Formats: sequence, C-alpha cells, structure tokens
Amino acid sequence: MQIAVLLYDRFTTLDAVGPYELLARLPGAETVFVAKEPGPVRGDQGSLALVADKALGDVPRPDIVLVPGGPGSREAMHDPEILDWLRTADATSTWTTSVCTGSLVLAGAGLLAGRRAACHWLALDELAPLGAESTGERVVVDGKYVTAAGVSSGIDMALHLLGRIAGDATAQTIQLLTEYDPQPPYDAGSPAKAPAAIVAHWRGQAEKVLVQE
Repeated sequence: MQIAVLLYDRFTTLDAVGPYELLARLPGAETVFVAKEPGPVRGDQGSLALVADKALGDVPRPDIVLVPGGPGSREAMHDPEILDWLRTADATSTWTTSVCTGSLVLAGAGLLAGRRAACHWLALDELAPLGAESTGERVVVDGKYVTAAGVSSGIDMALHLLGRIAGDATAQTIQLLTEYDPQPPYDAGSPAKAPAAIVAHWRGQAEKVLVQE
C-alpha cells in the first residue's frame, strides 16, 4: 500500500507529520512525500522543512492521498499542477484524505462536491462556495474521503483510517505504541469550549492566521 503525502510551500508541519507517524506504521505500507519537484519543502513556521522524495508525476496511483493544510493551501488550491495530480491520484485511490485547510485543496480540485467535510474552524465557511458541506466535526468520513479539522485532528483521522484498513486491534496497537493518550491541561481545543473572548479575537484575525503567516 502506497501512501502519498502532498507537500507544498507553507504547509503546516503537524498536518503532515502527525498522520504520517501513525500511517507509516501500517504493515506493508510505503509512505512517500511528494511535491511539484523533489527536495526540501518548508513548512509554515519557516525553520522546518520536509523532503519530498518524488515529484507529483512520479506517484500517479497512490492507495492513500493525504493533503495537509496550512497558509500555503490558498495557493495550492489554485495550482493547476497540484489540482491535476489530485484528480489523477483520486481516480484510483482507495482513500483520499486531508487535514485542516487541506480540505480546501481537495475541494478546489472538485473532489468534495456534494460531500460533507471537515476543516479548520476558522475556514469552515470557505467550503460551501467550493461545493462541500462543512461540518464542525473533528473527523468526517464520506465514502472514501476522510477529512479532519485543524492540525492535531490529523492524528485522530489516521486512527480512523487504520481501523478501517487493518482492523481495531492494529489501530489500538499503533495508538498504544505511540502512546497517543491526550490529557491537555486546558479544555480549549475547539471554539465551542475555548473562552469566548479568545475565539472572537482569532475570528477577527482569521485572514492573518490562515493566509499571511
């Protein structure tokens, strides 16, 4: 099983690395990072890059497609080369997935038309104009399309996939070996739980957070 993780300039690193850390443990899996050309691709924080093993055209038929989000998704969702590759890969993929604003890239390729999808809470309103039905859920499974909300939810999305692909025992084993047992000191991880003043502030900063940074 080949898992292709798309990289593009200013992607959010955990969107890619979180699911990768779990999915790469799937027995028999080959995980490959792909970009428009091989080489390092910098994430949105600037100081960390991942290395694309292959160019898009070198990986035309992956079994699983994973699209991370990030500020650079606004350019990626309009990039003809990326969109063409996604449509080609999706034609034969078993699963097509995204994390955070990666769902906007999938929607930009026309792959989420009429489907329910998750996205970062600050960008949920951008899905509807692209033909998708936005939800506030952490992970959404609609047919072979699995989309996750913001950043950390990609780990949950990977566990959903592992269970469906390899069964509960394998998914639970990988969860145990990675010791994924979240116990955060705060209960502010969604707009429904975070203090209203903080939510309101970041809604006002949405363009800066999701595009400019």
